[in-house]
Amino acid sequence: MDTVEIKVINNSGHPLPAYSTDSSAGMDVRACLSEPITIMPMQRVLVPTGLRIALPQGYECQLRPRSGLALKHGITLVNTPGTVDADYRGEIGVILINLSQEPFVINDGERICQMVISSYTRGGWVSVDSLDETERGSGGFGHTGVQ
Repeated sequence: MDTVEIKVINNSGHPLPAYSTDSSAGMDVRACLSEPITIMPMQRVLVPTGLRIALPQGYECQLRPRSGLALKHGITLVNTPGTVDADYRGEIGVILINLSQEPFVINDGERICQMVISSYTRGGWVSVDSLDETERGSGGFGHTGVQ
């Protein structure tokens, strides 16, 4: 398992995101709020984290839902995974949505999502007149059936 150095400015007053176990892929990220936010059913909100980071070239930060919030309260991320690019230097914000039928309150310091650091490969386009044939061909959504 590789470890990459990430520069961070933490204006939240909360601990930095950290891995819960030795095998955790994601680190919990906390809300940085001056007052609680109530998310009404089907409402989206941008929750500040107080974190600004500088990732090395070739890496991204992915923001993903916390499974407990999703299962127990219907709180998830609208654009999952949210991507923070290596050249972004602003505060990380998390777009949450309440998919339940009950209001949900986010408090300062509450763990709201997971952060996964990932390397990536960039693609380069090659224009062609045709593509290789495969068994699947152009079969799309649901083409293999239900079972």
